[in-house]
Amino acid sequence: MSNNGGKAFIFSAPSGAGKTTIVRHLLDISDLNLAFSVSVTSRQKRDNEVEGHDYYFVSPEDFKKRINNREFLEWEEVYSGQFYGTLRGEIDRIWAAGHNVIFDIDVEGGLNLKKHFGNNAFAVFVQPPSLETLRFRLRNRSTESSEKIAMRISKAEKELTFAPQFDYLLLNDTLEVTLQTAEKKVREILSK
Repeated sequence: MSNNGGKAFIFSAPSGAGKTTIVRHLLDISDLNLAFSVSVTSRQKRDNEVEGHDYYFVSPEDFKKRINNREFLEWEEVYSGQFYGTLRGEIDRIWAAGHNVIFDIDVEGGLNLKKHFGNNAFAVFVQPPSLETLRFRLRNRSTESSEKIAMRISKAEKELTFAPQFDYLLLNDTLEVTLQTAEKKVREILSK
């Protein structure tokens, strides 16, 4: 895979920390020239999600076929039977169009991408103010059962230990400040 000078901006965080909100904000700033890497998942589509925009939704069997065909740059079984992955072709398409790629990805996937892209990557860990705040945000989303929320909080506790392995730690306490800081850091990296 050739890079053609494109950058890879990787935003990772525990579920509910705000990475999707931050990534959507950055995508709306046209002069940053960012294009979203749409991941593939085998989980069920949520009501507010759009096929090919938020994710490519496939069956677990189709996902496993793609693994065997070596179509993924990275992939992971995040929860039992729920796979997520980054397609090689998706990155090729974005860079061929002359854009920088931006990822909204779980913590382990983010670290895998950071390793893969090396010096072309800028990996940001979006940190929630506390686990209590995270629990509150997940409950307010009203998209999952209390059992699923408990599972996500348990996973978040583990994921928070990976924060020091990222290039930059972005505390998401006050959203407006977080969005300004994220934009400033992206501009800084693009100007190098």
